[in-house]
Amino acid sequence: MTEVPSARSADVGRRIGVGLMYGLWNPRVLGAWKVPTHGPVILAVNHSHNIDGPMVMGVAPRPTHFLIKKEAFVGPLDPFLTGIGQLKVDRDTTDRTAITRALGVLENGGVLGIFPEGTRGEGDFASLRAGLAYFAVRSGAPIVPVAVLGSSDRPGRLIKGLPPLRSRVDVVFGEPFEAGDGSGRRTRTALDEATGRIQKQLAAHLENARRFTGR
Repeated sequence: MTEVPSARSADVGRRIGVGLMYGLWNPRVLGAWKVPTHGPVILAVNHSHNIDGPMVMGVAPRPTHFLIKKEAFVGPLDPFLTGIGQLKVDRDTTDRTAITRALGVLENGGVLGIFPEGTRGEGDFASLRAGLAYFAVRSGAPIVPVAVLGSSDRPGRLIKGLPPLRSRVDVVFGEPFEAGDGSGRRTRTALDEATGRIQKQLAAHLENARRFTGR
């Protein structure tokens, strides 16, 4: 039996994230009230910097379980990330254990965090993997688009790989939406169509977030 991480463990991660993110940077959180207060939710986050995941964990209104590439689970980070309810995923294969755990999080009414682009890049939602559509259609959970802006604007002076300390990072939550077409179909065609709908919604949210924040 595959063990599903508990909301309590993710809440520990959220508390750590709150302390670190607000202690090191100056997050400005917009639209957090749009995240449903209960029931399964998928946060679809753009990804241009390593702090994007921890930032969302720290500022989201609910504890979040992120799907994180297995390469991040090295040394002491492995038991730490597992202990705070994060999900290890092998991106090079169909990781059935990760899929089962992620679906379990949603079945338990939890929040699943996904970087739909699959890896860090421009953070513009230009290329989406099918995983997000699969989880959304399979679970019926609404998707909340999340734009993290400012994390990759310029490197810090003290640590080049991180944004400047106390710099502002905007996190903008969008309106929740359904990925499926209401038919309940899970065919390849249905997932491809859902991916197209998701991409349009995420791109529109990112454009609006940039316009609103001036980023």
